[in-house]
Amino acid sequence: MTDPSGVIREDASSPDEAAGESPTSAVNTGSRPGRRRGSRQWRVVFFALLAAGAVAVAGWVLFLSPLLAVRSVVVTGSRQVPASEVIAAAAVEPGTPLVRVNTAAAAARVGLIRQVRSVQVTRSWPDRVVIVVQERVPALDLAAPGGGYDLMDSGGVVVRWSARRDPGLPLYLTSVPVTALRGNQDLAAAVAVLGELPASLRPSVSSVTAPAPDQVTLGLTRSGHQVTVVWGGTDRAAAKTAELAVLMQARLSYYDVSAPGSVLAR
Repeated sequence: MTDPSGVIREDASSPDEAAGESPTSAVNTGSRPGRRRGSRQWRVVFFALLAAGAVAVAGWVLFLSPLLAVRSVVVTGSRQVPASEVIAAAAVEPGTPLVRVNTAAAAARVGLIRQVRSVQVTRSWPDRVVIVVQERVPALDLAAPGGGYDLMDSGGVVVRWSARRDPGLPLYLTSVPVTALRGNQDLAAAVAVLGELPASLRPSVSSVTAPAPDQVTLGLTRSGHQVTVVWGGTDRAAAKTAELAVLMQARLSYYDVSAPGSVLAR
């Protein structure tokens, strides 16, 4: 600013002061956003630590705590195999955290039991393992090489050995060794045909042969009378059943219904 004498003088007041703002008020105003940012950062850190603590506690409860550990193993569906044998085969240790139980490995071990057809092992929270067993059901008798009889299921697996024939099972007549019958197609056809027979005829079947899947032959015992029925394959079961019912009224000893419509009886 120039005074009348031509000397330039500086105005003692700053632009901020001219606008009515003091240096102190400017500093105070500029510090508030910093405090807000700091507060937000502390909140983020706090909640992050809280979440980490919750995860740590949950992990401890699941993997280390006895709160969710195995206290019992339950077996269902087991009739031929004692439940104690199934539990021993599963090898699930009491006190093991439930989340750490390898259900697939336990099921594989139980599946090695010969009488077990299928098995499912599941966790039942909070402290139990459940083993559901489906056992093999004997479908046929087979003369055992060393004497007695092997009771086989539909897949050719020997379920158990018996010194005597099971009167409720047909005798399977074959030259195939028992060790080669698992998955055998001839055996599968024989079992399928037995399943197709009407309930009135099924109990009288005393034997069955199947040199080929389409050459199933049944041996029946009816009132002490031996009857042979050539059934053929598993096709057209309803037609074969109907024709056989009519033919057997003649009380003959041989029937061939393998080709419905051109049956043979004598």
